[in-house]
Amino acid sequence: MIVLIPDLQIPLHDKQFVNALCQFVADHRKRITRVVTMGDELDFTSMGRWSESTPLAYTRQLGNERNQWVKIAEDLQVTDTIRSNHTDRLATGIMRRLPGLLDVPEFELPNFMGLPELDINWHPHGLRLADWILLHGDEAGTSQIAGTTSRNLCTKTGLNVACGHVHRAGIVPHTTSINGRLTRTLWGMEVGHAMDYKKVTYLKTMNWQQAFGILYPNGRTYSPHLVPVVNKSFIFEQKEYKWR
Repeated sequence: MIVLIPDLQIPLHDKQFVNALCQFVADHRKRITRVVTMGDELDFTSMGRWSESTPLAYTRQLGNERNQWVKIAEDLQVTDTIRSNHTDRLATGIMRRLPGLLDVPEFELPNFMGLPELDINWHPHGLRLADWILLHGDEAGTSQIAGTTSRNLCTKTGLNVACGHVHRAGIVPHTTSINGRLTRTLWGMEVGHAMDYKKVTYLKTMNWQQAFGILYPNGRTYSPHLVPVVNKSFIFEQKEYKWR
């Protein structure tokens, strides 16, 4: 099976949920073929355009946040990661402030995040798996209705789609038919988020759900499975992973 890790946005991540995810991966390592982070591994707060000319731009925490990512990536045994809007902030921030650094290899995102040393595959255009594609979720318009953003990406790509970005958890199918005969069903899955609600101070209301995703091999395709967090716990195959 393939495990899909939702947006962490370190240092805004829910440490207890992430610890439970690490334990889950360790428990099922022999069955897991890939662990894919769906983007936004770091929040890159200090590099965002909303932080310019504010104290947030001078926090000097990015190195520590990267170190947290390296530890979590090791514990989660991450194999793949894809581009995302928050990790794009590194290049766009350098472009706005110090464009002369853009050609310095150490500031290229895969190198900055230590992906070669961690043996993590970098997918700047999403990860294609049979008739599925894993995308961050910002490649088209987003919806407030869980599952709809991924379903719209199915229409755009002509593929089954799993994504993050919107911080919602949902699976939505879309079936086409001709003359009363079913021709194809595409599946869209949004894998939730792994952030700590208490750390999200920039929003008053949130239609967000903590969760993660799994793709099970099914012949030449994959079957999507969503694992939601309910009451600070998730259940997988009758085993509960719980935290306080």
